[in-house]
Amino acid sequence: MNQNRLRQVIANMKGQGLEQIVVSATASVYYLTGIWVSPMERMLALYITTEGQCTLYANELFGIEPQPGMELVLHSDSDEPTAQLARQLRPGKLGVDKFWPSKFLIALLEARSDITPVMGSGPVDDARMFKDEEERQAMRRASQLNDRVVRAAIDAIGQGAKETEIAQLVETMYSQNGGNRTEGMIVSFGAHGADPHHSPSDVAIQPGDSVVLDLFAPIQRYWCDMTRTVFYQSVTDEQRRVYETVLRANEEAEKMIRPGVPLCEVDRTARRIIEEAGYGPYFTHRLGHGCGLECHEPPDNSDVSQAKALPGMVFSVEPGIYLPGRFGVRIEDLVLVTEEGCEILNKAPKELEIVGK
Repeated sequence: MNQNRLRQVIANMKGQGLEQIVVSATASVYYLTGIWVSPMERMLALYITTEGQCTLYANELFGIEPQPGMELVLHSDSDEPTAQLARQLRPGKLGVDKFWPSKFLIALLEARSDITPVMGSGPVDDARMFKDEEERQAMRRASQLNDRVVRAAIDAIGQGAKETEIAQLVETMYSQNGGNRTEGMIVSFGAHGADPHHSPSDVAIQPGDSVVLDLFAPIQRYWCDMTRTVFYQSVTDEQRRVYETVLRANEEAEKMIRPGVPLCEVDRTARRIIEEAGYGPYFTHRLGHGCGLECHEPPDNSDVSQAKALPGMVFSVEPGIYLPGRFGVRIEDLVLVTEEGCEILNKAPKELEIVGK
């Protein structure tokens, strides 16, 4: 058990009026124990009390070894997985994280009618939102790799190149440099760039296409996430205008990030620049999201976010403009909030670039 992180989770539990919680999310269990298990249909549940009791309930097939500071309780595929947990719970309120499958919660409630489940993700989510020094270094290393990956992807854009070929190059580089897995990426040529979540296809590059490269993967468990947009062989006046608008929105938003600034104001700063340029309806998503052990995690960086920037937070700044049937532009960095302002984790250039000339 990481005792510093556990102490923060317990402090958060007390602040949120929770005496006991069940943590089931793979990333959150790893955050506290260093044990990474993707349980699939089986049960993984870490039970924590404000007195510091920690018990991990796990299937024996996971191959988990006991560790100091944590009791390990195993079950088999022939057992009712919630039975041992049900016997340990106290009556009353139980914080349950948002990822625990309903089949386990329902079975638990059938065994213990004196339990009242409430949303219990907050204590761990709020702790994970503030990266310690070990996590900050991991995020820096992941983003440094992403800088190299995006450069290789841009350099591979040439006559006849297909979205899927660029995506395969990126996936290979991740896997060769500590990537745990790839869960998709966005490589979009031309009109496909107007779809913010386009999946790579076999379409080939055409002169004048914009190329949106949104590249993300967990590197030794911590995620990198960055977007760069370039143009193939030429750029029109409107493409240049859209690109420069998005770049200004990205840079101005990043300039205002410092401790105490509401994230809704960061979003609104970027959104205002895009609206004033006449493209407001074409910026169709929030400005960004937290990033760490999961690609999308708290804090929410949007115009309705209630969070304020605080040291240790890592989140994306990714304004975009998407013109249906024509092209799209997105520019994204991950930023780390520091005591004085913010550190931009990505160093890949953001000036407008035309490739294949």
